[in-house]
Amino acid sequence: MFTDTHAHIYKEYYEDINEVLKIAKSNNVNRVIISGATQKNNEEVISLVKKYSNVYGTLSIHPEYALNYNDCNLKYIEDHLKYEKIVAIGEIGLDYYWTKETIEEQKILFEKQLRLAELYNMPVVIHSRDATNDTIEILKKFKVKGVIHAFSGSLETALIYVKMGFCLGIGGVVTFKNSKLKEFLKEIPLEYIVLETDSPYLTPHPYRGQKNEPKYIDTIALFVANIYGISKSQLSEITNANIARIFDI
Repeated sequence: MFTDTHAHIYKEYYEDINEVLKIAKSNNVNRVIISGATQKNNEEVISLVKKYSNVYGTLSIHPEYALNYNDCNLKYIEDHLKYEKIVAIGEIGLDYYWTKETIEEQKILFEKQLRLAELYNMPVVIHSRDATNDTIEILKKFKVKGVIHAFSGSLETALIYVKMGFCLGIGGVVTFKNSKLKEFLKEIPLEYIVLETDSPYLTPHPYRGQKNEPKYIDTIALFVANIYGISKSQLSEITNANIARIFDI
Protein backbone atom coordinates (compact mmCIF):
# COMPACT_ATOMS: atom_id res chain seq x y z
CA MET A 1 0.00 0.00 0.00
CA PHE A 2 1.15 3.54 -0.77
CA THR A 3 0.74 7.01 0.71
CA ASP A 4 -0.13 10.08 -1.34
CA THR A 5 2.07 12.57 0.50
CA HIS A 6 0.58 15.70 -1.09
CA ALA A 7 -2.97 16.30 -2.29
CA HIS A 8 -5.53 19.10 -2.19
CA ILE A 9 -8.70 17.12 -1.58
CA TYR A 10 -11.05 20.02 -0.87
CA LYS A 11 -14.80 20.27 -1.37
CA GLU A 12 -14.28 22.92 -4.04
CA TYR A 13 -12.59 20.30 -6.26
CA TYR A 14 -14.36 17.04 -5.35
CA GLU A 15 -18.08 16.41 -4.91
CA ASP A 16 -17.61 13.19 -2.92
CA ILE A 17 -14.44 12.96 -0.84
CA ASN A 18 -15.63 9.65 0.64
CA GLU A 19 -15.64 8.14 -2.85
CA VAL A 20 -12.23 9.62 -3.73
CA LEU A 21 -10.67 7.99 -0.66
CA LYS A 22 -12.52 4.71 -1.25
CA ILE A 23 -11.31 4.49 -4.85
CA ALA A 24 -7.78 5.38 -3.74
CA LYS A 25 -7.76 2.49 -1.27
CA SER A 26 -8.93 0.07 -3.95
CA ASN A 27 -5.91 1.25 -5.97
CA ASN A 28 -3.34 0.49 -3.23
CA VAL A 29 -3.34 3.99 -1.69
CA ASN A 30 -4.30 3.66 1.95
CA ARG A 31 -3.14 7.05 3.30
CA VAL A 32 -3.42 10.61 2.04
CA ILE A 33 -1.73 13.74 3.37
CA ILE A 34 -3.85 16.76 2.51
CA SER A 35 -2.02 20.06 2.20
CA GLY A 36 -3.52 23.39 3.23
CA ALA A 37 -2.71 26.61 1.36
CA THR A 38 -5.09 29.24 2.76
CA GLN A 39 -6.96 29.86 5.98
CA LYS A 40 -10.08 28.28 4.45
CA ASN A 41 -8.10 25.25 3.29
CA ASN A 42 -6.39 24.88 6.66
CA GLU A 43 -9.74 24.79 8.44
CA GLU A 44 -10.96 22.13 6.01
CA VAL A 45 -7.80 20.08 6.54
CA ILE A 46 -8.44 20.04 10.28
CA SER A 47 -12.00 18.89 9.65
CA LEU A 48 -10.90 16.12 7.28
CA VAL A 49 -8.15 14.69 9.49
CA LYS A 50 -10.68 14.47 12.31
CA LYS A 51 -13.22 12.73 10.09
CA TYR A 52 -11.00 10.14 8.33
CA SER A 53 -8.60 7.81 10.12
CA ASN A 54 -6.36 7.46 7.05
CA VAL A 55 -6.09 11.19 6.31
CA TYR A 56 -3.29 13.38 7.68
CA GLY A 57 -2.66 17.05 7.05
CA THR A 58 -0.23 19.90 6.63
CA LEU A 59 -1.01 23.58 7.24
CA SER A 60 0.34 26.68 5.56
CA ILE A 61 -0.14 29.91 3.70
CA HIS A 62 1.00 29.32 0.12
CA PRO A 63 3.38 31.91 -1.42
CA GLU A 64 0.63 32.82 -3.89
CA TYR A 65 -1.18 34.48 -0.98
CA ALA A 66 1.75 36.53 0.30
CA LEU A 67 -0.38 39.68 0.12
CA ASN A 68 -3.58 38.09 1.41
CA TYR A 69 -2.96 36.75 4.90
CA ASN A 70 -2.71 38.17 8.40
CA ASP A 71 -1.05 37.23 11.67
CA CYS A 72 -4.24 35.49 12.82
CA ASN A 73 -3.81 33.02 9.96
CA LEU A 74 -0.31 32.19 11.13
CA LYS A 75 -1.55 31.93 14.70
CA TYR A 76 -4.16 29.41 13.53
CA ILE A 77 -1.39 27.28 12.04
CA GLU A 78 0.66 27.52 15.21
CA ASP A 79 -2.29 26.63 17.43
CA HIS A 80 -3.07 23.49 15.42
CA LEU A 81 0.44 22.09 15.01
CA LYS A 82 0.00 20.16 18.26
CA TYR A 83 -2.78 18.08 16.73
CA GLU A 84 -1.23 14.64 16.23
CA LYS A 85 -2.46 14.21 12.65
CA ILE A 86 -0.96 17.49 11.47
CA VAL A 87 2.41 16.26 10.28
CA ALA A 88 4.13 19.28 8.70
CA ILE A 89 4.01 22.95 7.78
CA GLY A 90 3.46 23.25 4.07
CA GLU A 91 3.32 23.91 1.34
CA ILE A 92 5.47 26.96 1.92
CA GLY A 93 8.09 28.59 -0.23
CA LEU A 94 8.54 30.81 -3.25
CA ASP A 95 6.80 31.05 -6.60
CA TYR A 96 8.20 33.47 -9.17
CA TYR A 97 6.41 31.85 -12.12
CA TRP A 98 3.20 33.90 -11.99
CA THR A 99 4.60 37.16 -10.69
CA LYS A 100 7.83 38.68 -9.47
CA GLU A 101 6.07 41.67 -7.94
CA THR A 102 5.67 39.97 -4.54
CA ILE A 103 9.14 38.48 -4.16
CA GLU A 104 9.99 40.30 -0.94
CA GLU A 105 6.58 39.58 0.59
CA GLN A 106 6.95 35.90 -0.34
CA LYS A 107 10.35 35.73 1.32
CA ILE A 108 8.97 37.29 4.51
CA LEU A 109 6.06 34.83 4.61
CA PHE A 110 8.38 31.90 3.87
CA GLU A 111 10.72 32.81 6.72
CA LYS A 112 7.86 33.34 9.17
CA GLN A 113 6.64 29.80 8.55
CA LEU A 114 10.13 28.34 8.63
CA ARG A 115 10.60 29.93 12.04
CA LEU A 116 7.45 28.19 13.22
CA ALA A 117 8.72 24.88 11.88
CA GLU A 118 12.06 25.35 13.61
CA LEU A 119 10.42 26.42 16.87
CA TYR A 120 8.11 23.40 17.00
CA ASN A 121 10.51 20.94 15.36
CA MET A 122 8.07 20.30 12.49
CA PRO A 123 8.92 19.05 9.00
CA VAL A 124 8.25 21.39 6.09
CA VAL A 125 6.84 20.85 2.61
CA ILE A 126 8.51 23.23 0.19
CA HIS A 127 7.00 24.82 -2.90
CA SER A 128 9.62 26.31 -5.22
CA ARG A 129 8.87 27.43 -8.76
CA ASP A 130 11.39 29.43 -10.79
CA ALA A 131 13.01 30.34 -7.46
CA THR A 132 15.58 27.62 -6.80
CA ASN A 133 18.50 29.79 -5.69
CA ASP A 134 16.46 31.93 -3.31
CA THR A 135 14.71 28.85 -1.90
CA ILE A 136 18.01 27.12 -1.14
CA GLU A 137 19.58 30.22 0.40
CA ILE A 138 16.61 30.79 2.69
CA LEU A 139 16.44 27.14 3.73
CA LYS A 140 20.11 27.30 4.74
CA LYS A 141 19.17 29.83 7.44
CA PHE A 142 16.97 27.33 9.29
CA LYS A 143 17.37 23.92 10.88
CA VAL A 144 14.49 22.20 9.10
CA LYS A 145 13.95 19.05 7.07
CA GLY A 146 11.09 17.77 4.97
CA VAL A 147 10.01 17.39 1.35
CA ILE A 148 10.62 19.41 -1.79
CA HIS A 149 7.12 19.24 -3.23
CA ALA A 150 6.52 18.43 -6.92
CA PHE A 151 10.22 18.29 -7.71
CA SER A 152 10.97 18.75 -11.42
CA GLY A 153 14.38 20.43 -11.41
CA SER A 154 17.83 19.32 -12.48
CA LEU A 155 20.02 16.54 -11.08
CA GLU A 156 22.35 19.20 -9.68
CA THR A 157 19.48 20.84 -7.78
CA ALA A 158 18.17 17.46 -6.60
CA LEU A 159 21.55 16.54 -5.15
CA ILE A 160 21.77 19.88 -3.32
CA TYR A 161 18.42 19.27 -1.65
CA VAL A 162 19.34 15.69 -0.78
CA LYS A 163 22.62 16.84 0.75
CA MET A 164 20.59 19.27 2.86
CA GLY A 165 18.54 16.33 4.13
CA PHE A 166 15.37 16.87 2.12
CA CYS A 167 13.35 14.23 0.32
CA LEU A 168 11.96 14.85 -3.14
CA GLY A 169 8.23 14.63 -3.80
CA ILE A 170 7.83 12.78 -7.09
CA GLY A 171 4.49 13.02 -8.85
CA GLY A 172 2.86 12.89 -12.25
CA VAL A 173 5.49 15.10 -13.87
CA VAL A 174 7.92 12.17 -13.97
CA THR A 175 5.57 10.41 -16.43
CA PHE A 176 5.29 13.35 -18.84
CA LYS A 177 6.86 12.74 -22.24
CA ASN A 178 8.85 15.99 -22.11
CA SER A 179 10.06 15.53 -18.52
CA LYS A 180 13.82 15.21 -18.04
CA LEU A 181 13.29 14.00 -14.47
CA LYS A 182 12.94 10.38 -15.54
CA GLU A 183 16.34 10.56 -17.24
CA PHE A 184 18.28 11.08 -13.99
CA LEU A 185 15.92 10.07 -11.18
CA LYS A 186 17.81 6.81 -10.63
CA GLU A 187 20.83 8.88 -9.57
CA ILE A 188 18.88 9.89 -6.44
CA PRO A 189 18.94 7.28 -3.64
CA LEU A 190 15.47 5.87 -3.00
CA GLU A 191 15.82 6.85 0.66
CA TYR A 192 15.16 10.42 -0.51
CA ILE A 193 12.02 9.77 -2.56
CA VAL A 194 8.35 10.02 -1.63
CA LEU A 195 5.34 9.85 -3.93
CA GLU A 196 2.61 12.45 -4.35
CA THR A 197 -0.15 13.46 -6.75
CA ASP A 198 -0.73 17.17 -6.00
CA SER A 199 -4.38 16.42 -6.79
CA PRO A 200 -6.30 17.86 -8.53
CA TYR A 201 -3.26 19.01 -10.54
CA LEU A 202 -0.46 17.29 -12.50
CA THR A 203 -2.34 14.15 -13.50
CA PRO A 204 0.10 11.49 -14.72
CA HIS A 205 0.31 10.16 -18.26
CA PRO A 206 -1.78 8.57 -19.78
CA TYR A 207 -4.57 10.31 -17.82
CA ARG A 208 -3.54 13.91 -18.47
CA GLY A 209 -6.57 16.09 -19.07
CA GLN A 210 -8.50 14.35 -16.30
CA LYS A 211 -8.75 15.60 -12.73
CA ASN A 212 -5.97 14.10 -10.63
CA GLU A 213 -6.81 11.90 -7.63
CA PRO A 214 -4.83 9.96 -5.01
CA LYS A 215 -5.65 6.73 -6.87
CA TYR A 216 -3.06 7.70 -9.50
CA ILE A 217 -0.26 7.16 -7.01
CA ASP A 218 -0.40 3.57 -8.23
CA THR A 219 0.37 4.74 -11.78
CA ILE A 220 3.24 6.95 -10.58
CA ALA A 221 4.59 4.14 -8.38
CA LEU A 222 4.74 1.69 -11.30
CA PHE A 223 6.60 4.25 -13.42
CA VAL A 224 9.11 5.03 -10.65
CA ALA A 225 9.59 1.35 -9.77
CA ASN A 226 10.45 0.64 -13.41
CA ILE A 227 13.03 3.44 -13.42
CA TYR A 228 14.77 1.92 -10.39
CA GLY A 229 14.33 -1.66 -11.59
CA ILE A 230 12.46 -2.80 -8.48
CA SER A 231 8.96 -4.07 -7.73
CA LYS A 232 6.09 -1.87 -6.60
CA SER A 233 6.07 -3.70 -3.28
CA GLN A 234 9.74 -2.85 -2.73
CA LEU A 235 9.03 0.79 -3.61
CA SER A 236 6.11 0.80 -1.21
CA GLU A 237 8.26 -0.50 1.62
CA ILE A 238 11.01 2.06 1.03
CA THR A 239 8.78 5.10 0.52
CA ASN A 240 6.66 4.25 3.56
CA ALA A 241 9.84 4.04 5.63
CA ASN A 242 10.84 7.45 4.28
CA ILE A 243 7.44 8.86 5.23
CA ALA A 244 7.73 7.45 8.75
CA ARG A 245 11.14 9.08 9.08
CA ILE A 246 10.07 12.49 7.76
CA PHE A 247 6.54 12.86 9.11
CA ASP A 248 6.62 10.50 12.10
CA ILE A 249 3.53 8.56 10.95
